[in-house]
Amino acid sequence: QVQLVESGGGLVQPGGSLRLSCAASGTFSSIDTMGWYRQAPGKQRELVATITSGGNINYADSVKGRFTISRTNALNTVYLQMNSLKPEDTAVYYCAADVLGSRLPRRWSTYWGQGTQVTASS
Repeated sequence: QVQLVESGGGLVQPGGSLRLSCAASGTFSSIDTMGWYRQAPGKQRELVATITSGGNINYADSVKGRFTISRTNALNTVYLQMNSLKPEDTAVYYCAADVLGSRLPRRWSTYWGQGTQVTASS
């Protein structure tokens, strides 16, 4: 089993910054892509940013230039540095990861964290 635990959400004024983190724990062989998604009230969940084990990064157009995704050298933790936050960034942010199990037959599975609230409001 694999768990993804998010932290770092909170309330900030527009223009402020937050740093989200997501740590993977449990029994697995490796993690490839990790990423962040968000869901605002009344809206569908949308991609924010992803990063592969090789360092390839993809951002949503709405956050490019303001948010930065990164991960540890061990590849088990992903971060999202959020700068110049706007009210429209307000949402629950979810971590996701593609994980290879450690037991045969080894399989790839996508796991999701519980979400962390980000609110940018004056």
